[in-house]
Amino acid sequence: MYPVSGGFYTYSTRFIDPSWGFAMGWNYVFQWAIVLPLELTVCAITMDYWNIDISVAVWITVFLVLIIIVNLFGAIGYAEEEFWSSCLKLGATIVFMIISLVLVLGGGPKDGRYNEYWGARYWYQPGAFKNGFKGFCSVFVTAAFSFSGTELVGLAAAESRNPLKSLPGAIKQVFWRITLFYILGLFFVGLLIDSDDKRLLSSQDFVDAKASPFVLVGKYAGLNGFDHFMNVIILVSVLSIGVSGVYGGSRTLTAMAQTCYAPKFFSYIDKSGRPLFSVIAIILCGVLAYINISSSGAVIFDWLVALSGLAALFTWASICLAHIRFRKAWAYHGHTLDEIPFRAAGGVIGSWIGLALNVLVLIAQFYTAVAAPIGESGLGTAEDFFKSYLALFVVMAFWAGGFFWKRTGWLRTHQMDVDTGRRELDWEAINAYRAEIATWPAWKRFLNKIM
Repeated sequence: MYPVSGGFYTYSTRFIDPSWGFAMGWNYVFQWAIVLPLELTVCAITMDYWNIDISVAVWITVFLVLIIIVNLFGAIGYAEEEFWSSCLKLGATIVFMIISLVLVLGGGPKDGRYNEYWGARYWYQPGAFKNGFKGFCSVFVTAAFSFSGTELVGLAAAESRNPLKSLPGAIKQVFWRITLFYILGLFFVGLLIDSDDKRLLSSQDFVDAKASPFVLVGKYAGLNGFDHFMNVIILVSVLSIGVSGVYGGSRTLTAMAQTCYAPKFFSYIDKSGRPLFSVIAIILCGVLAYINISSSGAVIFDWLVALSGLAALFTWASICLAHIRFRKAWAYHGHTLDEIPFRAAGGVIGSWIGLALNVLVLIAQFYTAVAAPIGESGLGTAEDFFKSYLALFVVMAFWAGGFFWKRTGWLRTHQMDVDTGRRELDWEAINAYRAEIATWPAWKRFLNKIM
């Protein structure tokens, strides 16, 4: 409803606390600024699967140039890249799940591992939920990092011609992609790959493309070429994340500059609609990937990742809280839900559940940060704690900076502005569309609601 690009940052500033919005905005920019060099590194090492003689610096340069080219086309370039890469990834995931189902049932090649009924034997030996509660909690941040980026649909809506038509479908597709493809795909990985498999452990400083469980499924099944196919999909996926990082980080930085929370020159938008200086700033952060060449590169990268480790959790907690506060202010100022063209499926209750889950994950991560590493008893070291929880102190530092700069506090309900900056809507067309939906048969209305 609000055309200012910046998504949850704009809502956090308007409906929670300007200082918290400042912290979340910079936290989000910082998150993507760190993700870009990390993904460039992963792209380069993924290429080692085919040729280990070429320096990673060469591949980092190649993929950085590709990301720059895509971003030269602005929102259109991002949209096109996301569309085609998503089609490829979803198609590959469907193929992977079909093949995995056949392998679980024992339909693999005779010279492969899965030539007999496989079932859920790995869930019994070595067993699911390895390392107990501590092991379960230790993967929360990794999982959150993997799912981060789904909020970019909100950023893209600000630059779409008709967000009222495109946004609902995009949001529903994200939900089904996560539920059916991500979670179900990992379910099959858990059935087919042993958690004790030594090939899952990397011998390199950062990551070993050969150790991807998706690649190992093809190798162990004896499916010639399937490992290469999945490695290409991994490469496309990682490159797509890098493109998304530049897009999301630059748009948030521009929104902050427009509201005087970042240097003013970042608010510059060229004639093609590209936030040029913001894009350049995020892309320059990609140069950090070249620290791979240094012998101490792994240590430096560990700390860079630690700085952004919890960023996604703070982002989504802020999204949920901002939605709760927005709906409260919306009602307070005399508005009704009928005035909102698209509403979250779970409503305020869904946001409360999401907020509670994010808080629980933060608590669980604090537990794993304080406790000794898996397999040991007692307390961990200070270095281990800060590598797990450093992002909290970064967010608090950003909040303190915003507070001392703007001198603002928690917004009361009557202080929240729900009208300024709202997009002008064609209610005649919206009501006509709603009336059309009302004439549809029940099955069609149901499909429209969930897809």
